[in-house]
Amino acid sequence: MARLHANHAVILVAFRKSAHMPKLTRNPLTAKWSTPFEAPPFAKIKPEHFAPAFSEGMAKHRVEIDKIAGSTARATFKNTVLALENSGRLLDRVSGVFWNLTGSISNDELRSIEREMAPKLAGHSNAITSNTALFARVHELYAKRVKLKLTDEERRLLERKHLNFVRSGAALTPAAKARIGEISGRLATLTTQFSQNVLTDEKDFVLPVPTAADRAGLPDFTVAAAASAAKEHGSDAGHVITLNRSLIEPFLTFSSRRDLREIAFKAFVQRGERPGATDNRALIGEILALRQERAKLLGYQSYADYKLDDTMAKTSANVREMLDHVWQAGLTASGRERDKLQAVAAREGANIRIEPWDWRHYAEKVRKAEYDLDEGDIKPYLPLEQIIAASFHVATRLFGLNFAERKDVPVYHPDVRVWDVTGKDGSHIGLFMADYFARPSKRSGAWMSEFRNQENLESRIRPIIVNVMNFAKGEDGTPSLLSFDDARTLFHEFGHGLHGLLSDVTFPSLAGTSVAHDFVELPSQLYEHWLMTKDVLKQFARHHQTGEPMPDALIDKLRAARTFNQGFATVEYLSSALVDMDAHSLSADTAPDAMALQAATLARISMPAEIVMRHATPHFGHIYANEGYAAGYYSYMWSEMLDADAFRAFEETGDIFDPAMAEKLLSHVYSAGNRVDPEAAYLAFRGRLPKVDGVLRQRGLVAESK
Repeated sequence: MARLHANHAVILVAFRKSAHMPKLTRNPLTAKWSTPFEAPPFAKIKPEHFAPAFSEGMAKHRVEIDKIAGSTARATFKNTVLALENSGRLLDRVSGVFWNLTGSISNDELRSIEREMAPKLAGHSNAITSNTALFARVHELYAKRVKLKLTDEERRLLERKHLNFVRSGAALTPAAKARIGEISGRLATLTTQFSQNVLTDEKDFVLPVPTAADRAGLPDFTVAAAASAAKEHGSDAGHVITLNRSLIEPFLTFSSRRDLREIAFKAFVQRGERPGATDNRALIGEILALRQERAKLLGYQSYADYKLDDTMAKTSANVREMLDHVWQAGLTASGRERDKLQAVAAREGANIRIEPWDWRHYAEKVRKAEYDLDEGDIKPYLPLEQIIAASFHVATRLFGLNFAERKDVPVYHPDVRVWDVTGKDGSHIGLFMADYFARPSKRSGAWMSEFRNQENLESRIRPIIVNVMNFAKGEDGTPSLLSFDDARTLFHEFGHGLHGLLSDVTFPSLAGTSVAHDFVELPSQLYEHWLMTKDVLKQFARHHQTGEPMPDALIDKLRAARTFNQGFATVEYLSSALVDMDAHSLSADTAPDAMALQAATLARISMPAEIVMRHATPHFGHIYANEGYAAGYYSYMWSEMLDADAFRAFEETGDIFDPAMAEKLLSHVYSAGNRVDPEAAYLAFRGRLPKVDGVLRQRGLVAESK
């Protein structure tokens, strides 16, 4: 664990007890930050700072926009596009802090501010994109962009700014623009409520397992995690199971108490679906209806058509062709897998039909029988510290990066750690923050975000990137032991982190992960490949007690089992992607019933009864907590086409750290941001585009070609 600076824990007290604080005289969110690397001064920031800081940020932004739009000078790139890019700096700074905290260390005060500010911020954004005079200046430049003496990146910025205005309704009639604004404000309210409802359901559920009988079958590392969770939740049961994936998944895998597995599983899949204040089902119908209406106003037949128009896939037909191609292979494989699980249950004398809460439990038995591989044998070799070191090692080998942990940089929670990232020449690349452990105030899942974007505009500004995860913390200072899926998650999010850290573009709005949604997962999913290599496992998979490396025989078993249970994984994921596409492909004249839509899609694709969607509609935060992956959950598989092909490029050289290939990857993918079209970026790296067959091979759903 990182050693804490004396004031690092203050933020916890400030966020919980700020109602009794004296009247504020100076707002740290709007003042100059004199902290190391100008990181946010978290210990000084209190919830009551945010509303006035947001108000000041929006007010300053309005003045800046009015100056650009009201200029009597002829529109130029500098006085219009560049001025627009430079506007809203204070608002961006405040937003960066606020939205990161609401996901990672939320409480009643922050959630209240979130509900208040979300529609105001949506209205502020809409007022800018619907500003007729401002759009006229941008459009004038766009119309003559070929004649302007612009660099490639300047032209890209102009084109992206213009597209953003058009896709936000700037070219519509005044009445239509007003309606777009109303829709945006209402959607901000609904998606915020959706997210908060899911967080409440996750936070409120605990399954006490106080006796040895309740914990039957659980390995020591899961028992320790359950004890740590009990302390975190203030439970006197001694041990509890929560809805954190890093705890509930091993419980579902190892617990021999089928009755308790069923309780935990149903609680997990019914988040956002329980009658009462946190029921999301009505919200979803309204969200879909509003998205459909906006798409129609913008000239599209469906929201999916609108969303996909600015992606690599381009059309829903292209997406469906890919998804349908993989679905049947996954469905067939999952049927074979189910039959094996049923046979194991029968041999053990369990007179049951495999249910969703049984799948992980019996799959682990099959894996042990077929590969002599037990998750309990793997975890001791995957302590968190070693996997962090492994992720850094790969970045050093590929890109020449170095990581030095810093104890003097402010953090928002004592568990957060910070590294100064430097390049081959010792120059500062950026700050990397990591928040690894689950807690009740954090939303579930894992993600990458930033407190500051990279840019090379008026000066060289380096990014502050954060990875947030939900690993189970070891009890009483014992190491946190990861499952292989956890380790892969860490590598995945660090791949996103590197995409932000290594960004080297001029303009902040083109930096890092500001790319098409079906391209953004390429750097993260590609990075996962290095974890599975013998080079990395042999060096970093070491027993947390003895320090001994993972035996070659165990590495071989782990690698041999990499495609195990991929029918299940494919069906679990693809069903969610197909439900997303169907829900967002409705015409604007169709009244959406979210749950009926889900049921209809699952019936159409013959969803197996033994498997459930990875994200059921009422807690599908990817697509209903914001618009990031709406009509875009397919993008993980689209990116998988790219990552399977991209890693093969390294394998074809005979060196998974081939310097020339790594340099191309850095130049055209990790550092390029959105300065070029994603298809052009991939072609520059690989020389061709991949085919979906690479996904089938990677998942073991077809035989490897000879």
